[in-house]
Amino acid sequence: MTGFTTKIAVLLRDDLLVWQRLNVTAFLVSGLATAVPETLGETYVDGGDVEYLPMFRQPVLVFEGGKELLREAHARGLARGVQMSIFTSDLFATGHDAANRAAVRAVPTAELDLVGIAVHGPRNAVDKVLKGASMHR
Repeated sequence: MTGFTTKIAVLLRDDLLVWQRLNVTAFLVSGLATAVPETLGETYVDGGDVEYLPMFRQPVLVFEGGKELLREAHARGLARGVQMSIFTSDLFATGHDAANRAAVRAVPTAELDLVGIAVHGPRNAVDKVLKGASMHR
């Protein structure tokens, strides 16, 4: 199916190391998959009848931008009410889910040191949230 009415996108801070970009992307999209189950397709089955987990039904676009762009995109996402997951720099120093949530909870919204966000919503809303971001290279 092409011509999706929604968009899934990840915005990463452009100063992250490669392993950080991959790690942050994986964490961010996992949040969208659980919060918006209709983004997932059907289970995969190979020719030997082995089943595999479903994946997103549509492409995940990955963008990059500076720290200020991330802050602006986050604010636009909140204002537009799009589904969003966040990853802050503090999460690189935590070791498990409860510590991750505590680290985010300890920081006021406007002071979050964002290194990545993932958004899902109507195409035009996501495009507006990501205004100024470039496709990840």
